[in-house]
Amino acid sequence: MAFVLVMAPLSRHLHDRPLFERLGHVPQPEVLKAVSADQAQAVGAAMVMKVMIYFGGLSDETMNRQKTPPDYPAMYRVISGAVKLDPYNMDAYYFAQAVLVWDVRKVDLANDLLDYGMKYRTWDWYLPFFAGFNNAYFLKDYVKAAEYYRSAGELSGSNLYKSLAGRYLQESGRTGLAIVYLSTLVKSEKNEAIRKSYEVRLKAYRVVQIIEQARDLFQVNHGRLPSTIDELIQERFLSAVPVDPYGGRFSLSPKGEVRTSSNFVFGRAKNDERKPE
Repeated sequence: MAFVLVMAPLSRHLHDRPLFERLGHVPQPEVLKAVSADQAQAVGAAMVMKVMIYFGGLSDETMNRQKTPPDYPAMYRVISGAVKLDPYNMDAYYFAQAVLVWDVRKVDLANDLLDYGMKYRTWDWYLPFFAGFNNAYFLKDYVKAAEYYRSAGELSGSNLYKSLAGRYLQESGRTGLAIVYLSTLVKSEKNEAIRKSYEVRLKAYRVVQIIEQARDLFQVNHGRLPSTIDELIQERFLSAVPVDPYGGRFSLSPKGEVRTSSNFVFGRAKNDERKPE
């Protein structure tokens, strides 16, 4: 009778308490690694599964219109601990990218996990691809985005990621470096169609570089940035209207950044009748 009197309310409490409590406390990765010994991989997988089950439970509660606050910090601690135990567990990185990035917008935390994983999953292009996307889309850090996409391109052999690396180098204001990078791709690419694609982009970036140099000279002479491309032509810093090989029209942003209506893509030019060379 005493057992029943004690266990009944305890069971009721365990059933009714919030899900974020059920995630529980996880020891430090160092402690887990020492305790798990040669079973670290299995323990790490169990920790990832624990978070997935927990998150799945929250999703079920959402469907039933209950409002249990997610314990995202605890989820990160468990996933981070799992990665420290087994840095090869891809499920952990998928979960971090899906939940930490999109649901919580803790992009820096997700990138930290991805960077850690890259030290071990040295063959895996997914991790630098995820990190490149996070830096370009969420953080607007085009320099880092270019570095990650370049790594993803080298690991996967994907020309798309190599091209993205060049694009984000240009977006970051490092047009000269983008030109060097694309020049290397042009020389090493054996596929004629892909090489021609690189050559067109390289040509466009060289035009951008000419505009940037004219802009910089204008600023030195006038103590301010030019307002338009036409102003650079009128002041004879440019000899003619620069031609975008993608068919767009170049312009200057209020900050002096060189932009084009084509966005360096064929068929994307707006309000421009000119054809690419």
